[in-house]
Amino acid sequence: MVVHNNDISRIFNDVADFLEIEDANEFRVRAYRTAARALSGLSGSVGEMIERGEDLTEIPGIGDDLADKIKTIVTTGDLPQLKELKKQLPSGLQEVMALPGLGPKKAAALYKELGIGDLEDLRIAAESKKIRALDGFGPKTEKNVLEELGRGDDNGDERTLLMEAEDYALPLCDYLKDLEGVKKVMVAGSYRRRRETVGDLDILVTCKRGAEVMDAFSRFEDVDRVVSQGRTRSTVILHSGLQVDLRSVAEVSYGAALHYFTGSKAHNIAIRRIAGGKGYKINEYGVFEDDERIAGGSEKEVYEAVGLSYIEPELREDRGEIEAAGKEELPRLIELGDLQGDLHVHTKETDGHDSLEDMAKAALNYGYEYIAITDHSQRVSVAKGLDENRLLEQIEAIDDLNDRLDSLTLLKGIEVDILEDGSLDLDDEVLGRLDIRICSVHSSFELSSEKQTERILRAMDNPHFNILCHPSGRLIHKRDPYEVDMERIMEGARERGCFLELNAQPERLDLIDTHLLRAREIGLKIAVSTDAHWARHLDWIRFGIYQARRGWLEAGDVINTRSLADLQKLLKR
Repeated sequence: MVVHNNDISRIFNDVADFLEIEDANEFRVRAYRTAARALSGLSGSVGEMIERGEDLTEIPGIGDDLADKIKTIVTTGDLPQLKELKKQLPSGLQEVMALPGLGPKKAAALYKELGIGDLEDLRIAAESKKIRALDGFGPKTEKNVLEELGRGDDNGDERTLLMEAEDYALPLCDYLKDLEGVKKVMVAGSYRRRRETVGDLDILVTCKRGAEVMDAFSRFEDVDRVVSQGRTRSTVILHSGLQVDLRSVAEVSYGAALHYFTGSKAHNIAIRRIAGGKGYKINEYGVFEDDERIAGGSEKEVYEAVGLSYIEPELREDRGEIEAAGKEELPRLIELGDLQGDLHVHTKETDGHDSLEDMAKAALNYGYEYIAITDHSQRVSVAKGLDENRLLEQIEAIDDLNDRLDSLTLLKGIEVDILEDGSLDLDDEVLGRLDIRICSVHSSFELSSEKQTERILRAMDNPHFNILCHPSGRLIHKRDPYEVDMERIMEGARERGCFLELNAQPERLDLIDTHLLRAREIGLKIAVSTDAHWARHLDWIRFGIYQARRGWLEAGDVINTRSLADLQKLLKR
């Protein structure tokens, strides 16, 4: 059985959740969460590290005890400690914790104060208006709980984060590519369109006649069970629960099949409608005029057959891309190489885990011209946020390091909290000494849309406000966006000379693609940044680029594609 980094990370997060419910020492809880975060952001496989005899304690946040636990998980697929913790608490409590807006601390309060041990208990308590009486809850929490429970099966039918799907897809594709007779391997579906979550994996292969691809596919070490197996199509379920469909297609039909199975459904229907108007038929086998195949070997052929230029997979959502292709007005989508730097980076001065020097070294490896050091401000006490004196000390440290760097500039910045009244968490005098100020909402998520919107717009009135970070506050599968009028926020930012962030952290991907498309329409520029808390998190930037492409962004729509000199001009209000 293959145990992926994300599997270990999930187990450690579960341990932390149960320990938190039991009021365990906060440092112990934090150790598991830190380890989980480290493993989810690790580029290499922990299992392969163990096979090579590498020292797991070299991973930041992993000590001897956690290293031993990782080895146990990799060897057995489970952790005895988690089994014991689950025995001590109701089995349904994990579902309560997973409900958006709750989490371990609130689940613990519900369990201890009201005896709530599963979703049905929670429903009864909410309908009886007992939840609102607890400290830290109230009628709004009660209302949100009932709304979430009312979504029924949708809560349990979660899609897989793109980053996690990638963790499963890449080794499987490598395995298939190494099989004798296999020529091409491509993951289609929502994975190829780079949606933020993936329902299942659709993989296409072309191969020589007689190649035993389907048998080998069913024997892949990460397969938990085979749902079906045929000569040209098989379906399996991985140990993670992710479904994978494999289809073998003829090379003459490869482009048509890739187009068909990439989708989206709405995009494909629109293309077929155009083809029908020309007297053609399109399916996964090709483009046909009567019974003659006139195209299908490549996707470009398919589009050309209906009079369109090639449309990138990320755009295929029937949001105007077909009309744009017909007029040859498709955007030249941003690429990873267009970026000149990252504008949201943390260090160990607050809740990051690497030093200024470590982050600078990593940025040099990416060929960046600049990165912005943006540790938290004092309001975020749990992250050891910087007060004025500590920030001034960091400014001096950045200046000293910049004197020793040749091809990279560290921008002096801060991730400053937007307080409930719209003021910023630090005085204007110290904010004025920085190169960049990125501003975030980290509290009072429960405000009404009108109050939350006014709060952010008042903050933008401050001339030191540059970028609104993770603008909706969402965490995919974990926390819904706070209520805010995003249209007013975007218009307000453009009018004031501010920018919005596309946060590339794979659990955030905030802004969503439709908001990015709207920002482009009104001329609002975007910063694509990682929110990196480890040096290796700089690699998350690719997820931001995927999302940016889904939002039709070109290089010119993104401020950190500019040179340092041009960026500095943009940051001056």
